Amino acid sequence: MNFANMTDYHHFPIYAIMVLFLGAFIIAASGGKPSKNPNNPAGFRAWIALIATAASLCFLIALIRPVMLGGEVIAYWMGSRGISGGYAIGIALEVDALSLFFALLIATAVFVSAVYSIRYMVHDDCVPQYYVLYCLLAGGVLGLVLSGDIFNMFVMVEILTFAAVALTAFRTKVYGALEAAFKYLVVGCMGSTAILTGVIMLYAQYHTLNLAQLASLIPGTMNNATKLAFAFLYIGFSTKAFIVPFHPLAADAHGAAPASISVLISGVLTKSGIYGIMRLTYFLFQTMGLGRMQFMLVFIGSVSMFVCVTMALAQHDFKRLLAYHSISQIGYVLAAYHAMNHTLFKGLLFLAAGAVLHETGTTDLGKLGGLSKKMPHTTVLFLIGAFSISGVPPFNGFASKWMIYQASYQKAVDTGNIGFLLVTVIALVTSTLTLASFVKVSQSVFFGQLPKEYENVKEVPFGMRLAMGILAALCVVTGLFPKSVTALLTEPAAKAAANVGSYITSMGFKTSLPAVEVSFVEAGVWEPINWLLILCIALLAVTIVAVAGKYDRVSETTSENVETKYQLFYGGEENVYSQVGGGDLFWGFKHNWRHYFDFMHKLHSGVVNDYALWAVVALALAIVYMMIAL
Repeated sequence: MNFANMTDYHHFPIYAIMVLFLGAFIIAASGGKPSKNPNNPAGFRAWIALIATAASLCFLIALIRPVMLGGEVIAYWMGSRGISGGYAIGIALEVDALSLFFALLIATAVFVSAVYSIRYMVHDDCVPQYYVLYCLLAGGVLGLVLSGDIFNMFVMVEILTFAAVALTAFRTKVYGALEAAFKYLVVGCMGSTAILTGVIMLYAQYHTLNLAQLASLIPGTMNNATKLAFAFLYIGFSTKAFIVPFHPLAADAHGAAPASISVLISGVLTKSGIYGIMRLTYFLFQTMGLGRMQFMLVFIGSVSMFVCVTMALAQHDFKRLLAYHSISQIGYVLAAYHAMNHTLFKGLLFLAAGAVLHETGTTDLGKLGGLSKKMPHTTVLFLIGAFSISGVPPFNGFASKWMIYQASYQKAVDTGNIGFLLVTVIALVTSTLTLASFVKVSQSVFFGQLPKEYENVKEVPFGMRLAMGILAALCVVTGLFPKSVTALLTEPAAKAAANVGSYITSMGFKTSLPAVEVSFVEAGVWEPINWLLILCIALLAVTIVAVAGKYDRVSETTSENVETKYQLFYGGEENVYSQVGGGDLFWGFKHNWRHYFDFMHKLHSGVVNDYALWAVVALALAIVYMMIAL
């Protein structure tokens, strides 16, 4: 291979994957002993990881022009293999706008997290091993979304699953870390087994593992075995996306893993599962045109939105609260196209939580408060993420959520199906509760009275602030210029999802599927009436806080008997105070919904056997539904 051929952009997809695995190999080969520099115990290994992630991102950015703007689909056969006798021989990478869109999200999150890790991980043991697992995880996820072979997708799922399990248990001294990793291992392996079972069933029928060839063969030949394979594959990828009923795994993993890994679990692993589901429904089985399939995905997305946002309100731990919000936002991703913004603002929020943990040693909302006085930069960056996830303009969450409201309402009008109108209502209520929840977090962590034990807290190092600043800037830019972002990234990805025919023919297989025109409408994103709508949502959130305060416990004892943290002047009498600590801010709301929260508390037992049973029940329901609906 000459140099000119090596620099051909058609090789960039494999370069983007292999540079990450090569980084893991170099770090592992350099030995496991930490360096003698206390400010950088990983030594040059941290920089190897940073260089590898940066190079991977650069290779993918270079593909935007030919793939996103030019509409090209890159087919790259490994080992000079190809098509023989009408069947695919060997493993191929196939990069269209959809896979590149997800790859760019993954590579961005991985790079920013690597920047953050350099200073964030300085106090941990076994830091070199951390970077080995880090690069393996990144390479596994990127390999999954760029693969054109369904068995190779399974191999990458195995790599990313075991790397994620190890990184969840990395801080073994953290309470619940090993337990969370074990739960993740058990249910994650069940999901991987389901994917492998589905792959075997498809290969037994069609004698190929190539995604494009399967997409050309499966439609029109759907039998019970194919439907069964669909159910297994769907449940397998759902475990990776952590959608209901697999959401408790995310809460446990987020709470135990380092914040830099929480970013990857939220912004990377969940997207791999969503990508797998999209490849199944749009490409392999081409079932997204069926009303029953649309109903299933929208229903699961809506349930995930509502269940997880309400559970977030009941949390007392910063990271667990963000974990439930993460899965709530994944409900938006299932119901509509919200993936990019979710990666940006959720990554920012987890990095902010990691900054708080780094300086205070806790994420307990009941023990924090007033950190804006000591960590002003982190506070501002956190608020950008909070406004973004809550759908407040001019941040990115507003534009994408508005399109979700608009699309679901328009679907209800066009079809006369009141169910889609219910989705609009659920999405609006979820946004309201999300904003209310972050009012709670802001008050509990950054505002109010500063506890005495945190008087010596200082701002986090520059490297950590830089990582948060990158994501915050992207939240603002993608919110200010939604049409440009849509034209550059989102619309090409949506067109690729709809045009299965070009994906099939680019690999050399025949299909009769016609080209499909897809357009995005950002109608009214900047109209004043929509700003008024968001203002109403914000006021409703404040009203919830006020109503909740009506039921809060009020102490009329002397100030000596009231904990200092809660001594907020309340009403004209010095000895009357309102207890509005992190755990009590929504006491009234939780009191009124106590039967619901009691039920959810009993349902989420924390026992791995129960979560495994949920996986089995979910698979059984999916099989029954696929047999009836397809």
